[in-house]
Amino acid sequence: MSHAFAYALVGAGLFLLGLYALVAYAHLLRKILALNIMGSGVFLVLVALAKRTGDAEPDPVPHAMVITGIVVAVSATALALALMLKVSGKTGQAVLPGRHQD
Repeated sequence: MSHAFAYALVGAGLFLLGLYALVAYAHLLRKILALNIMGSGVFLVLVALAKRTGDAEPDPVPHAMVITGIVVAVSATALALALMLKVSGKTGQAVLPGRHQD
C-alpha cells in the first residue's frame, strides 16, 4: 500500500467520522466541529491525490486549493460560531429546535 493511498484512506475515514457526528448530534458546537473534521478529511484526500506516479513532482494545483480551502474554512468556522452565539443568546440553548441534547 502506497503512502498516497493510506493518506486518502485516512481522509475518507475522517470525512465519514465527521458526517456521522453531523447527523448524530444536536448541539451546534458539535456540528461545527464535525464540519471542520469533514473538511480536514477532504483536504487530506486532495493532497494525497496530488501525488503523481513515479518520482515526478506532485501537482501543485491541489496543494493551492487546500491552502485556499483552509483560509475559507477558518472564516466559515468563525461565522458559524458567531451565529451559534446569536442563536444561544436568543433561545438560551445551543441545540437545534425539536431535538434533545446528546
